[in-house]
Amino acid sequence: MKTRYKSGGQIPSGSFSGYVAGIVTGVTYGLNPLFAIPLMKNGVSVDAILFFRYLLAVLILGGWLLLKKESFRVTWHQARRLLLLGLLFSLSSLTLFEAYHYIPSGVATTIVFLYPVLVALIMMFLKVYPTWQVWVSIIATFIGVLFLCRTDGTHALQWSGLALSFASALAYAMFIVIVNRSRSVHRISNSMLTFYSLLTGVVIFSLHALLSQTPILTGLDSFTPWINLVGLAVLPTIVSTATLAMATRIIGATKASVLGVFEPVTAILVGALAFGESITANIVAGIILTMAAIIFMIVSSDSKKKA
Repeated sequence: MKTRYKSGGQIPSGSFSGYVAGIVTGVTYGLNPLFAIPLMKNGVSVDAILFFRYLLAVLILGGWLLLKKESFRVTWHQARRLLLLGLLFSLSSLTLFEAYHYIPSGVATTIVFLYPVLVALIMMFLKVYPTWQVWVSIIATFIGVLFLCRTDGTHALQWSGLALSFASALAYAMFIVIVNRSRSVHRISNSMLTFYSLLTGVVIFSLHALLSQTPILTGLDSFTPWINLVGLAVLPTIVSTATLAMATRIIGATKASVLGVFEPVTAILVGALAFGESITANIVAGIILTMAAIIFMIVSSDSKKKA
């Protein structure tokens, strides 16, 4: 028996906050290149960037949770789910940062936006089917992403970079689906889910750095690189992960992932304004199309609620 996916139907109570959270997720995650690329240009390795990014995020978020006197206790079943979520989120970060070595940052983050399509396909495999409004939004945003991916011929898109970006998208999609579908995860607060996912990342990236024998402090010889690391820890890590969990729980996995279109838009604007990457007519057309798709999805859901 087919199940109609709720995120395409009536808007549940409090869904406005879910839409806002989804937009914040996209914008903050799209800021990855703003902080990461200067670090990489300064000679900081990907292993070091990810290790300190997650470590600082865990220390900042953990300190905040301690001040709130929240309990860190979880069951073994929840711990296994949180470990899996941490592995997926860490893999998504690692493959995206590696992709920056092969293709422009805006294009890499744009390829990652394939994850709404992957989320929808995974949800269909679980016999949870989006409504036609959500499908129209997915298709329109996907076409918009194709426009965004077209370059002016000055950059060669290496297959290794494309493959790494796609791997990042797949890991991110699986993260979203598990947050949405796991009952044990639903009993954990957004902040605690974020904390344990990032704590798993700290362990993974510390082990990865040790095995690869990466000089972890290379390039971190001044104040500016540490400011960039703090920026990475707060915006595209703590804020993005927490608001993603919030949006997924309120408006559903598919809708939350479609709102992630703000990721490539933000990344492309960052690439243009901060790093001089070109904005072509194709990119403008892609942004307009994807924004129209988002507006259609929200307005159509609101119309059904009023009806």
